[in-house]
Amino acid sequence: MSEEIQILKNLFNNNKKEILISLAFIILILTNIFFGILYFSELKECNTTKNQLQSQKINEKVVSFAQLFVAKVLKAKSEVSFDERLKLENAVRGLDDKDILDQWEKFVSSNTELEAQQNVKDLLEILVNKISISSK
Repeated sequence: MSEEIQILKNLFNNNKKEILISLAFIILILTNIFFGILYFSELKECNTTKNQLQSQKINEKVVSFAQLFVAKVLKAKSEVSFDERLKLENAVRGLDDKDILDQWEKFVSSNTELEAQQNVKDLLEILVNKISISSK
């Protein structure tokens, strides 16, 4: 009888070890799933933040160029100097935006005052449209 009890105790202890090992394994899997979800959530937030930062940098460049353009061209009391034109040219190229650059080149190559005025309006419209406003 005591031998049977010993066998039962051994079975219970072996099952207890298996249960503990299985439980530890399940806990490890659940922990990995939890941290995986956290990781991808943080990755998504990081990408959102990167996109917002990129948008903010573009906005700053566009606004800076628009301010320079207004100050040096629209408010100019005389012809724009070569140095000022060079600053404007470098600033517009620094935007690295094909639409703005194309419209800038149209403005610079305007033949008449009326054409130049229309190209200025178009350039300002493009600049305003490039500025994205974040809702957050």
